[in-house]
Amino acid sequence: MTARAGGRGYSRPVLKTPRLLLRAWAAPDLAALVRLADNPAVARNLRDRFPSPYTPADGEAWLELCAGELLQQNWAIECDGEVVGGIGLAARGDVQRLSAEIGYWLGEPHWGRGIATEALVLLTEHVLATRDLIRLDAYVFAWNGASARVLEKAGYVREGVLRRAVVKGGEVCDAWMYARVKER
Repeated sequence: MTARAGGRGYSRPVLKTPRLLLRAWAAPDLAALVRLADNPAVARNLRDRFPSPYTPADGEAWLELCAGELLQQNWAIECDGEVVGGIGLAARGDVQRLSAEIGYWLGEPHWGRGIATEALVLLTEHVLATRDLIRLDAYVFAWNGASARVLEKAGYVREGVLRRAVVKGGEVCDAWMYARVKER
């Protein structure tokens, strides 16, 4: 189910399930964003561009970036009326212009409740139905089996192992490549 919400003059999709809402990030989300994101256990499973420690200035910069998106790429995940994490896309270019990377994170108190899977299914179905994309992919650090299970439950298929492809916190590890493609 999709509704529309305005933001800076642009239409923003709001995606819903009975339990979740995926919506644009907004200034009132700052406190929850910083509280949930400022956790080394969260940052450990994300790219280095996700700051750790995560400061109010980082949160303000993130909210400003999201507010300026002409085509929404990033959504707040709201569960039972509170922000619990985020999910978003990074469009590819050139010969991969019909593909995008998808990524997500949840605050640690919300792990293990099926929220990430539900949000991933919701956004994946919306994006493949409404955008000119035929492929969504995600990289998972080999130590993050929980995220691999989220992707598999959402219909993503593990396509390969990128051996020794990631350096995170001084540790070198494999990355697993998952993808979901739109069949003709």
